[in-house]
Amino acid sequence: MAFNAEIARKDFPIFEEKMRGKPLVFLDSAASAQKPRAVIDAMARFYSTSYANIHRGVYELSERATGAFEGTREKARAFLNAPEAREIVFVRGTTEAINLVAATFGRTHIGADDEVLITHMEHHSNIVPWQLLCEEKGARLRVAPIDDRGALDVEAFGKLLTPRTKLAAISHVSNALGTVNPVSELVELAHAAGVPVLIDGAQAVPHQAVDVQALGCDFYAFSSHKVFGPSGVGVLWGKAEHLEAMPPYQSGGEMILTVSFEGSTWNEIPHKFEAGTPDIGGVVGLGAALDYVTGLGLDAISAHESELLAYASQALETVRGLRLIGTAPHKASVLSFVLDGIHPHDIGTILDQEGIAVRTGHHCAQPVMQRFDVPATARASLALYNTRADVDALVAGLERVRGVFAR
Repeated sequence: MAFNAEIARKDFPIFEEKMRGKPLVFLDSAASAQKPRAVIDAMARFYSTSYANIHRGVYELSERATGAFEGTREKARAFLNAPEAREIVFVRGTTEAINLVAATFGRTHIGADDEVLITHMEHHSNIVPWQLLCEEKGARLRVAPIDDRGALDVEAFGKLLTPRTKLAAISHVSNALGTVNPVSELVELAHAAGVPVLIDGAQAVPHQAVDVQALGCDFYAFSSHKVFGPSGVGVLWGKAEHLEAMPPYQSGGEMILTVSFEGSTWNEIPHKFEAGTPDIGGVVGLGAALDYVTGLGLDAISAHESELLAYASQALETVRGLRLIGTAPHKASVLSFVLDGIHPHDIGTILDQEGIAVRTGHHCAQPVMQRFDVPATARASLALYNTRADVDALVAGLERVRGVFAR
């Protein structure tokens, strides 16, 4: 049966709401996706019937909560096709996952005069942790360029891999441009040079199936709230050999094996990296979200979004004075644009009056804005619940924006 966005849309209670008295047209899923009833109900059910602190509890309620929590770890393993569930570390989101790797693997392996390689399209959360680490260690941050379409210069990336490169950190999909990077090829190039690779998958997992074994990367990170789960939860996958060798990131309860005043020893992975009481209900919600998208079929979701992206790209070309920022040949469903003579914040404000939600600003990707010589863009991002009617509403809304500024 073909994927039907109209049917899927009914799974999301938010679309029963009116905005400014009009039907909600939600085009900001790249920032945070809406939540299906299955996720909302799973979290309510957990808190109503199964909540207790996890691990170590010998009573039934704790065992029930632990089972739900660890069940999501197995779901995340299967979702990424990771070899082992113990390679799945729960974090607060992609940002914390990257900071964890920078603070542990990075501090261990990167020293003075070494290099970390990223790309020009990275989100701030995959730039700033490496800047701080390089400043601390006396290392250097190298940046692979992108072309005028927003596509990565793969040849330049390869040339920047040197004996000094100790890690490459790259986005799977650009949040500001929608560019889908050829990550398997990039990993192959890096590994040929003996360089491990971290992939920021925050913008990839809602839109396509991810297989970390096929990609061959060393670390992969994503956030729950991008993939229709609750915020404040995310996943770091890392090869067991790396995780076992890395020192702890935070200290406290759960991450220890023994503690005395003379010294402490660490728990096994992944618990070594999960200090303190986690967001148990959030992890349960993430598990429900993974079940939801897996049940719909990521290949079917991807096909729907690809068709909708093509329709939207053509539709926006009809808006006079509009310029798309990011036209790489391989894109996910992100449409960043500017309108001649109109600030993106004004675009967003006027669209809001029509019940249309888009993101405006630099999208935590200021170097991308500098590359294209714009202060900001308006960004419409599509998800499985969006339809051609949403695109048509956006185009009509943009015509209203043009009309307001033509007066």
